[in-house]
Amino acid sequence: MPVVLVAIGGAFGAAARYVVDGFVAARAAGASGAAGAFPWGTLVINVSGSLVLGLLFALAIERDVLPSSIRGPLMIGFLGAYTTFSTLMLESWRLFEDGAVALALANIVGSSLVGIVAVLVGLTIGRALA
Repeated sequence: MPVVLVAIGGAFGAAARYVVDGFVAARAAGASGAAGAFPWGTLVINVSGSLVLGLLFALAIERDVLPSSIRGPLMIGFLGAYTTFSTLMLESWRLFEDGAVALALANIVGSSLVGIVAVLVGLTIGRALA
């Protein structure tokens, strides 16, 4: 049964990723899909997923506030499907190929640095709540 719950969480995470990416892309500058357009949706997804993962880790693992039965479906299933490391890498490579080297580096470095900060913020919030 845990595998089924992780799969269900993954289905919801994938759907959430699709919706958030579409929402952000429709509102971001240069979201027309033109070569060299910065992938804001992926950045927002990776940062928000990092924040939520940090929060859930603090509440579920460190503070044991959340039941262990939701750890797999939320942390592995939902967030595993929601966050988009492979997409980050592909979009960065495509930016390199399009000659937008600065944007590619900004995407990789920005996602990494802001993602780590988001994990820290999530952990801090989770630790404060518990």
